[in-house]
Amino acid sequence: MSVFEFAVKFFQDSGVAIYFSIAIMAVGLAIAIERFIFLSRARAENRKLWAKVLPLLQSGRFKDVLGVASSSDAAIGKIVTNGLERMQSPARREDIDNAMEEGMMEIVPRLEKRTHYIATLANVITLVGLLGTIIGLIKGFTAVAAVNPAEKAELLSASISIAMNNSAFALSVAIPFLLIHAFLQARTSEIVDGLEAAKISFLNVVQRVRNDAAPTGTR
Repeated sequence: MSVFEFAVKFFQDSGVAIYFSIAIMAVGLAIAIERFIFLSRARAENRKLWAKVLPLLQSGRFKDVLGVASSSDAAIGKIVTNGLERMQSPARREDIDNAMEEGMMEIVPRLEKRTHYIATLANVITLVGLLGTIIGLIKGFTAVAAVNPAEKAELLSASISIAMNNSAFALSVAIPFLLIHAFLQARTSEIVDGLEAAKISFLNVVQRVRNDAAPTGTR
């Protein structure tokens, strides 16, 4: 029996509940793929933009940094823009930090968006699989009670097949979903930590440039 034939027979022997599990799996995979692409792109764009603006910051070319950051869609561009705009008026380090933190509060929810649904779907598909198992057992024992002894073994075998297939499929989807959820959470935390590190570097560089420029006037 080929893999395709086995898969077809598996789903044919699993009853109606298996189709709900398939639908949940499709939704979860779509979310996981979208989040992976989004987070991978966000990390790459942040690194690229920071590599471009850091030398400009270190040389005190704040107007150039503002032009580059404000025209970028990268998350770090929003944070840098907020900090530079706050610097347009006299501001302490704490004021600039608060302005950049506002940008963080806007960005982090976008990074975490929909990721928690994957863990929820893992729990839901497990319950749906359990429901399919119970339905299969109920169907089997109900049918067995109404037939002659010669047919009982065959009907009971079919009902147990339905029950076990639903549980097996649900668990085979739920376990990878939980691992994917953990991976995406780790990737999100990595990006957020990178943004925090960039924010601190920005504040340190700005303070150093200001201190160096203080004897001859501010830029």
